[in-house]
Formats: sequence, C-alpha cells, structure tokens
Amino acid sequence: MPSQPRTFFIKTFGCQANKSDSERIAGDYLSRGYTEVLDWRSASEVVVNTCSVRQRAEDRVKGFLRNLEKYYLEHSPKPKVILTGCMTHYSQTKLYELLPQIDEILPINEVGFNQTALRKDQYHAWVPISSGCNSFCTFCIVPYSRGREQSRPLKNILQEVNQLASQGYQEITLLGQNVNSYGLEKAGIGYRKLLMSRSSFSLNDIPSNESQYFHPQETPPFVKLLQEISRIPRIKKIKFMTSNPWDFWDELIEEIANNPKIDRYIHLPIQSGSDRILKLMNRGYTTADYKKLVTKLKTRIPDLVLGTDIIVGFPSETKADFEQTLSLAKQIDWHIAFVAQYSPRPGTASHRLYQDDVSPQEKKRRWTILDDLINKKHLHERPLIN
Repeated sequence: MPSQPRTFFIKTFGCQANKSDSERIAGDYLSRGYTEVLDWRSASEVVVNTCSVRQRAEDRVKGFLRNLEKYYLEHSPKPKVILTGCMTHYSQTKLYELLPQIDEILPINEVGFNQTALRKDQYHAWVPISSGCNSFCTFCIVPYSRGREQSRPLKNILQEVNQLASQGYQEITLLGQNVNSYGLEKAGIGYRKLLMSRSSFSLNDIPSNESQYFHPQETPPFVKLLQEISRIPRIKKIKFMTSNPWDFWDELIEEIANNPKIDRYIHLPIQSGSDRILKLMNRGYTTADYKKLVTKLKTRIPDLVLGTDIIVGFPSETKADFEQTLSLAKQIDWHIAFVAQYSPRPGTASHRLYQDDVSPQEKKRRWTILDDLINKKHLHERPLIN
C-alpha cells in the first residue's frame, strides 16, 4: 500500500504576529520536503496556529477542531494535528484535556526568527524584530504564551530585509509586541514595577541604561533600525506595529516626521479612557500622558493616521469610566479602533485578582457605541492594516 504524501496545511487564527509565525512554520515544512495543500482534508499534517487573546478566539479554534474531528469519523487517513500559537500557555495536560483532537504541541517560542518564511504576497512582507513582552498588562496572555521580550539581532533583520528587497519586495511591516522597546529589554520587568511604585527615580537605581523603562542615553535602537532599513534603496515603505504609549520616544517621532519611507499610520493602543482602569490594567501611563503624546505626533506629522485598541467591560468598569473613554475618543478622533469586549484569560493577573463583573449585555452595548463612534464614522477612510 503506497504511503500517504507528505503534505501540510496551516490554519491561522489571530494577529499579524501569528500570520508571520505561520509563514515561518510553512518554510520549515518545505525545507523538510513537505508540500503545502490548500485544503486540510488532503493534508497529512494539520498545524493549528492559535490565538488566546480573547475567549472568542479560543472558541474558534475549538470549533475548527470539532469540524475536523467530525469529518475524520467517516474518512481516513486522519492527519497528525499539531497545535501551536498563544494557546500553548496552557500546560500540556490542560491542552490535551481542552482539545482532545490534537496529537502534538509546538511551543510558539520554538518557531524562531530565522527560518525562511513561505510568503504568498510578493510585494509586502512581515518581518518580526522581537518576540514576547515584558509589560505584563494584567489582561494580557502574551508574556505567558510567548515569554519574556527578546530582540532579534540587528544584522539578522537587515539580512532578511536586504534579501526581501533583492526578491522584489518593496514594503515591509516590522512586528513586535512593543517595537519601541526593541533592543532595550535587558533590565527586565522588575524596573517597571519599581518605577510605578516610586514618586522619583534615577538612573543610579538601575545597573545600566539598557532598560526599556528609561530613555536611552543614545539613539534608541528601534530608531537606528528604521534608519538602517531606510538605506536599502528598493524598500519603498516601512510600517511597524505595535507601539506602547509610555516609551514612544521623541527621537522616534522625529524619525517618522523626517523619513518619507516610514508609513504615516501609527497603531497606539489606549485600552481605556479611565485612569482608574488604566492603573488596574498596569498600563504605565495616564490619559493625560496619551493626549500629550498624540499632540506631539499630530504637530510633527500632519498627515498622521492614528489607530488604537480599546477594551470595554474590564472588571469594575463603571458607566462613568466608559463615559471617560467615549470622551477621549471624541477628543482624539482615531481613524480606526480595534474594540474588544473583556474576557478573563486564565493565568493573567486580572483573572486572578478581579471579578468579571460587567454583564455580557453591557459589554456588547459599550462595544457597539464605540464601534459606531470611531469605525463607522471613518468607514471610507480606514487604513489598510497589513
């Protein structure tokens, strides 16, 4: 009996980082002699790249796996099912309990930066510059699923971008959970907690200036990276996402303002317009800080296109807190907002510490109001988010 062809199919859920990871997983399969297929029914291996940022994302993963299971009750041979992505923050025992359809688990941090990606787009490419996160926002699963922040070496990034340029790519998007802190993760998360607990702080309190929580004494590494990539002639446009508001350096603003290759769309998550909720989220800035930054950006970059993320229904969010978010939305006038209804993620601080006390109906109501106010208003001028 002839053996089944070595084929693979990747189902991707979630953000640009997951899509970029899937491209590299596909590249690894090709290097091992597999052929990609467009239908999971004809694959010998099915990789499910998961998102865990909201419960709804996990529910979609479960739905896909149930459909796959149902199909193979009547058909054979059944493929090997491999799970990767952000749901791997669960223990292996828990994952096999939650998802009995899977055969193998690939921790997302094993995907790596340097595997050659299989890209379908011949003009635009995602290029990861860091993985993980040190911020530990109380609602976020990323530090647990992707680990602590790790920057990719500058020479490796430039090598990949130069190769892309030689292949005809003209547009790239640099990816990181917080691109601003590229190259500055050495001091670790403890200093942010210390910073937030003190009224005054000095550089003498940390072992070096290589901390993402203080302004670098030299040009920030992310700005240097943008400058180096801009020198590659065939690269016409540089995008990046995402940036955290609390370390969006003035040097970065100036680089964007003065560099025509850098895209004018900036994704700058606010998450809430209530300072009380921002503190519960451990975001590290206030609405006043955010508005001051936006004023700087709009002053130096008149053609700025601004996007954001907002969570509604965070634990204990009152109507007054939500009204503050609405008020801020009217002041800032974002062009696009990814509005999410809060869902507790197991393992995060908000899941452990706070009661999910805003009703689903109220979360939906608040989501609808913000979506109407921001996204429907700018429906015909929304930026294309690669």
